[in-house]
This record gives sequence, structure tokens and C-alpha cells, in this order.
Amino acid sequence: MVIKKLKQEAEIALRHIEVLKTVMENQPIGIFKLAELMDMPRHKIRYSLRVLEQSGIIEPTQYGAIIKDEAYGKIEDLKKDIDEVKKLVEEMSKILNSL
Repeated sequence: MVIKKLKQEAEIALRHIEVLKTVMENQPIGIFKLAELMDMPRHKIRYSLRVLEQSGIIEPTQYGAIIKDEAYGKIEDLKKDIDEVKKLVEEMSKILNSL
């Protein structure tokens, strides 16, 4: 069903955010160290880093990934987007509970 796809996408987005948090706390950090710290396969870390880089939040360096200075505005935008998604999910839940 449609909700299954939403759940899968939410799980991937959660992983990206967890990778972002770990990069922030340990920068500069490479794929191998991130995978070790997060106990996650390197291919998933690599994909999340690519998404974060394409979003303008992190940048690769010779020492590993770091947070870009302009990323903090983008992170605030992410927080607003999450609030909007939460409202939509709450509305879906309300409608389903009324059935």
C-alpha cells in the first residue's frame, strides 16, 4: 500500500539524519569510521553521504566528510519539513482512527 512506501522513505531519511548527526559529532570523518561507529554497511553510509552532499549539507575533504558552513540553514529547513510531515501523518492517523 502507499503507506508502506512512505515508511520505507522515512526509514531512509532517518538514516541520512543519523549519518548527518554522526558527521557533525565526529568531523572530519570517513566512510570506514562512520560505518564502524554506526554499525552500518559502508554502502549505506556512502549513499547517505552522497545524498547529504548533493543537498549541500556536507562536503568531502581529504580527511573525511565535514559539515558545510551554509548547512545550518538547510538543517533548519529540514526541521520545518519534518514538522509539516508530522502534521500530515497526524491527519492521516486521525482519519484512519475514525474509520
